[in-house]
Amino acid sequence: MLFGGVETGGTWCVCAIAGGPEEIVAEEQFPTTKPPQTLDRIVEFFQAGPKVEAIGIGSFGPVDLDPESATWGYVTTTPKPGWQWTSVAAVIRERLGVPVAFDNDVDAAALGEYRWGAGHGIGSLCYLTIGTGIGAGLLIDGQPWHGLVHPEVGHIRLSREHDRDSASFAGICPVHGDCWEGLASGPALEARWGMAPDQLPADHEAWAIEAEYIALGILSIVLVFSPERVIVGGGVMEHVGLLDAVRRRLRELMAGYLPTPLLGEEIESYLLAPQLDDRAGVLGAIALAQTARRC
Repeated sequence: MLFGGVETGGTWCVCAIAGGPEEIVAEEQFPTTKPPQTLDRIVEFFQAGPKVEAIGIGSFGPVDLDPESATWGYVTTTPKPGWQWTSVAAVIRERLGVPVAFDNDVDAAALGEYRWGAGHGIGSLCYLTIGTGIGAGLLIDGQPWHGLVHPEVGHIRLSREHDRDSASFAGICPVHGDCWEGLASGPALEARWGMAPDQLPADHEAWAIEAEYIALGILSIVLVFSPERVIVGGGVMEHVGLLDAVRRRLRELMAGYLPTPLLGEEIESYLLAPQLDDRAGVLGAIALAQTARRC
């Protein structure tokens, strides 16, 4: 059986038809533009491909995940221009006539890594992405933890005491200014230093500051949620040496407080890169689709 997966990120949208990571029969990536054009491209992709049993969608957010809500399947209060209060899941379900499962994009990526990647079989898992934005999917026994709405860890507030130039950079989040996303996302790095992350020299001071901010954010996740593993991906994390720098700083910040070697000498087995690379999101959406068919 084949299932459809859709990952709508803030910059790119990825669609796939697959039975699993080893059986991808069709895949397409295109920019996330205005809602009508983006939704049309998604529908056209599935209309052109082989029939799917169901479709899973992992969307940038915030999103409405309450199945009893009149706005279930909507992108809600996002800062992305033009996407506020946009119906996504219902539009795709009605136009394609198949069951649809809907969640946020980082929950989908977490599911992908849990099912087929670096989080396979882990009881409590955090998948963190640092790219166009910052977000985290939190799983317990393979199920996303939503809570009141869903976690939005990218908007926690961080200490800036280590950052001597902090007063000159207000952060880029249009809602909170210098929240985690406003300070440490890819667009925040570019706004502060005048260069995209992939253009910043390896020895630029930006990377020490970035490692500090990422480690501080992960510290908060670890102390509140206590996941058994943290997987951290996204475009910013592609910088060579950044993951190791974050590991070192997280270990220092923990200071041996929690008595587990995974936050000490074995931290390389705790804080990992994604095994599915940039396909975690769309493969996680495939996993979502499989649950939709069972329902």
